[in-house]
Amino acid sequence: MPTHGLKMEVIMEIRVKSLKFDADQKLLDFVQKKVSKLSRFSDALGDVDVTLSLLREPDNKNVKLQTRAYGQDLLIERNASSFEDAVSAAVDLMKEKIVRTKEKKFEA
Repeated sequence: MPTHGLKMEVIMEIRVKSLKFDADQKLLDFVQKKVSKLSRFSDALGDVDVTLSLLREPDNKNVKLQTRAYGQDLLIERNASSFEDAVSAAVDLMKEKIVRTKEKKFEA
């Protein structure tokens, strides 16, 4: 059945895990909102795993984003003084990584 002119919506699952603390709903909503924007950059984006954890360093909020796109495992990890800053920085870097991976895939 042809799908000319139809844009298929890909549902990306975002799984959030918090280590060594319980994330409140406000933080979970923030993570969901920010990370969901990644789907704009690739139709081939897999589910995204987000790991939030506390470290001993001064910038002790750690965020790790893991996903898969174009046959590549993509991983970004960022630390900051707040989870919001770490999530924003990680999402921005992941956007760039997705675009670079997409460009490499279609250059070949």
